Amino acid sequence: MPGDTPALSPATVVVHAGRPPHEADQPLNAPIQMASTYVAGGALEYGRYANPTWSAFEEALGALEGGRALAFSSGLAAVSTVLDLVGQDGVVVAPRHAYLGSIGQLGELEARGRLKAVLVDIADTDAVIAELDDAALLWIESPTNPALEVADVQRLVEAGHEAGASVVVDNTFATPLMQKPLELGADIVLHSVTKFLAGHSDVVMGALVVQDQQLYDVLKGRRDLVGAIPGTLESWLALRGLRTLHLRVERSQANAAELARRLSEHGAFAEVRYPGFGAVIAVVLPTAEAADVLTHSTSLWVHATSLGSVESTFERRRRWKGEATTIPEGLVRMSVGIEDVEDLWADLEQALERT
Repeated sequence: MPGDTPALSPATVVVHAGRPPHEADQPLNAPIQMASTYVAGGALEYGRYANPTWSAFEEALGALEGGRALAFSSGLAAVSTVLDLVGQDGVVVAPRHAYLGSIGQLGELEARGRLKAVLVDIADTDAVIAELDDAALLWIESPTNPALEVADVQRLVEAGHEAGASVVVDNTFATPLMQKPLELGADIVLHSVTKFLAGHSDVVMGALVVQDQQLYDVLKGRRDLVGAIPGTLESWLALRGLRTLHLRVERSQANAAELARRLSEHGAFAEVRYPGFGAVIAVVLPTAEAADVLTHSTSLWVHATSLGSVESTFERRRRWKGEATTIPEGLVRMSVGIEDVEDLWADLEQALERT
């Protein structure tokens, strides 16, 4: 990045990283390079190994997280690539509440006899540490999806390494604007780029970020081998979305904090969960039926399963049969967007009257 310096704030890095050089007639934005084949003899060689449009996105995300990024075709492709590093019969300690796809992959691999999954309350630091003795991998998600539990990331990273385990942190909810796991000692940072990083409900992508060169080479080699690569257009859209990450997060987080306060005072809920940062709230209604009424009675809030975008979305999580039974039937995960907070609140209020 031209004029790169460690003193730059994330808000500046997210705008400037991954751009072409400041030279005459260079475009300001990295172009979309639609190519599967390159003339031999250079660094690219073939479209499954590299693409300049991916590289621009990877440069920007790597600069934000403080490492080197690899883009993947989806968040679950990135999850699968990390789990492929675990040897036969290896133990993976992971949150009992986490991204459903991560838990699903762990369950499927355990059922096949590939590894052993130990699911823990990631917010109970002592309980997590007690399970680390034979662990090959410690999987941290903070805040968790959808329970919004917050882990002591630094302490758990230290404990994981003391036990000889590698540590991956899913940083999707916090984003690198609020949490930088590599600076806390984590080996790998994982993102569902689909969510906050791209931020416009038009991209499915994932990413891993590391600092260790050898680990980077192993992960890239695995991506090359299985072909879990992002599309060029998706990479370009994700980079364009990333440019406004700081503005979107600032607005959605402010909205979420205000809505969490009002929801806590409303009286309709058994529980309101908000970790104090980020743009995701979880509310627990007394019954599944009440939660379903809420999620089907709004005009602005969209009943949808994804999150982290400019529009506000919500859903009752136990409508998915794979969701943990420790998640209340009436829990609604709310992803707060960048709309006017008064409009969002009015829409919720009229829906709550129906519950």
